[in-house]
Amino acid sequence: MATTLPRTDGTGLIDHDPWLEPHANSLRARYKRYTDAVAGFEPTGGLMGQASQGHHFFGFTRGEHRGRPGVWYREWAPGALQLRLIGEFNGWDRFADPMGRDQYGVWSIFLDDENYAARLKHGSRVKVHVVLSDSTTMDRIPAYAKYVIQEPGTPQFTALYWMPPQPFNWKNPAPALEGGLRIYESHVGMAQEEGRVGTYREYAEKTLPRIVKAGYNSIQLMAIQEHPYYGSFGYHVSNFFAPSSRFGSPDDLKFMIDTAHGYGLRVIMDLVHSHAVKNTQEGLNLFDGTDYQYFHAGAKGQHQQWDSMCFDYSKYEVQRFLLSNCRYWLEEFKFDGFRFDGVTSMMYFDHGMGKPFSSYDDYFDDNVDPESITYLQLANELIHEVQPNATTIAEDVSGMAGIARPVNEGGLGFDYRLAMGVPDYWIKLLKEKTDEQWDLNAIYGTLLNRRWSEKHVGYAESHDQALVGDKTLAFQLMDQEMYWSMSKDKQSLVIDRGIALHKMIRLITFSLAGEAYLNFMGNEFGHPEWVDFPREGNGYSYHYCRRQWSLMEADYLKYKGLAEFDRAMQKIDQPYGLLDDKLIEQLWIHEEQKQLVYRRGPLVFVFNFHPTNSYSDWRIPVPDPKDYKVILNSDSTRFEGPGLSAEEQTYWVQKQDFAGRQQSIQVYVPARSVQVLAPV
Repeated sequence: MATTLPRTDGTGLIDHDPWLEPHANSLRARYKRYTDAVAGFEPTGGLMGQASQGHHFFGFTRGEHRGRPGVWYREWAPGALQLRLIGEFNGWDRFADPMGRDQYGVWSIFLDDENYAARLKHGSRVKVHVVLSDSTTMDRIPAYAKYVIQEPGTPQFTALYWMPPQPFNWKNPAPALEGGLRIYESHVGMAQEEGRVGTYREYAEKTLPRIVKAGYNSIQLMAIQEHPYYGSFGYHVSNFFAPSSRFGSPDDLKFMIDTAHGYGLRVIMDLVHSHAVKNTQEGLNLFDGTDYQYFHAGAKGQHQQWDSMCFDYSKYEVQRFLLSNCRYWLEEFKFDGFRFDGVTSMMYFDHGMGKPFSSYDDYFDDNVDPESITYLQLANELIHEVQPNATTIAEDVSGMAGIARPVNEGGLGFDYRLAMGVPDYWIKLLKEKTDEQWDLNAIYGTLLNRRWSEKHVGYAESHDQALVGDKTLAFQLMDQEMYWSMSKDKQSLVIDRGIALHKMIRLITFSLAGEAYLNFMGNEFGHPEWVDFPREGNGYSYHYCRRQWSLMEADYLKYKGLAEFDRAMQKIDQPYGLLDDKLIEQLWIHEEQKQLVYRRGPLVFVFNFHPTNSYSDWRIPVPDPKDYKVILNSDSTRFEGPGLSAEEQTYWVQKQDFAGRQQSIQVYVPARSVQVLAPV
């Protein structure tokens, strides 16, 4: 029997999706650009060589010069007239320590220990004085700075010379992923209940135990890279190699990650390589006086909608800067992977703004930025070379073909893509229709509408839905009633409906929308308020920039039941291989009676979305000739359900044909509830 040889020209995607055949030449060209880029790195050690080790060359590094030990400081600034290192070590003298330039525009200075060790101390303040081509000057923060602080009482940021005398003592190895990827998305600063900025160590002490108890196996951290404006949620990055000092020191971040690993949690970083802050005092913009050093020149280099700068991914030093950044966070801080922010914006010249992406042609036309595609391929290959077990996730709304397929197939190399249409669908549905009007076929179809050859992270809501100006699912469902009627001794039809649907929406999303699941912190218990960072418009208040854990922990409030349900939902994944199982099959659907039954792997999910009708002796088909036991019942009183059906019961299989199956069972499912059944 003849065998088909694997494709070696970057068109392997076609084997998974024959509709890509008309774009075979584009896929070949995509792959050739990647292989050409890798070949270009070969003279300097390949992708694992100089191209990804900029952090060991630029900035401050220990070394020797003419046999003398000391510290090198290097900076790439080809358009500058002169660079001079300044700081506390030389009294901020802008003429004392000029730097020399090589033919590539790299400036350097060697500070030997004999003359500088007593003055250039770990933690001392430093900057670089840049003389521009027109002789104007600016004091700048080194591009590869590893720790940047905001000066107390001022808007100014300053780099610290960060060279700890002793390396951090790591205690816990990174854990292997057990079960499907279950991500708890969170923000360190707003993770505490007090109205202030929380710290890495507080997060380790107070928040990590809550995440472990909630049943998640991974955390996704936002706003780690330094950013001058707290309210940007960390997306306007100024210093790419510096962990945000608002939350503590680099060693504090390492402590937090080490603690998470000790709990068995993997730590994914929200990585921003899609754009950079426009600020010149803190960031990279106009660093050497030109607008085309790190970014595209002119209008192409400015993201008008985001008020930020767009990288020029075609330049070697930009590639080295960003690739080194990926490697730095993996090796120095032991992150377990990245969620790449704004991938859609990177891949298209128009940033994908307002584009419907209704045709395969949209993924291969002149609007696609080939250099950004190549960079993303390089980044993914590097990340998995440095850390084979790393996880990479693409935030892409366009549906780019192959984004979560291997590079050698013509893909971009991500492990997962975010199923971004799902939360948008839920919000739209809640805004436009009552649940009596829901189309179950449409819900089921929407949650399964994805490229089956690529893994997705499903989620019902993330930080996007929690921001001021929008509403979380819980607030969409219950609104102001959450403030007055969440006490267990109060009755409210609005709250009863909201709690029931909140559980059902999460479970149907968890079980259908992807091969991984994500939740934004607090949403697992229906956090009642939005996220609003301190700003002039709210009097710089932290009231909405915190998480009210006490609501979930109060025995007299119904939030606790929502959290208990989420915990129980997480627990059904690993024992049954739920999220990793690709077998999803609809077993029964009845629009008028609002009944939906399907299987994923061995489990059967029985949803009754009807607002008033409970169904006793409801016959449903089952895939296996076995009895089935209820392992999760949203109607349970411990989940703030009315408790009309037994929390755990067994339904006996009957050899009676029904809906195309040779066996069936009869179940009792109350109105607005769901049961998960496992064969016994």
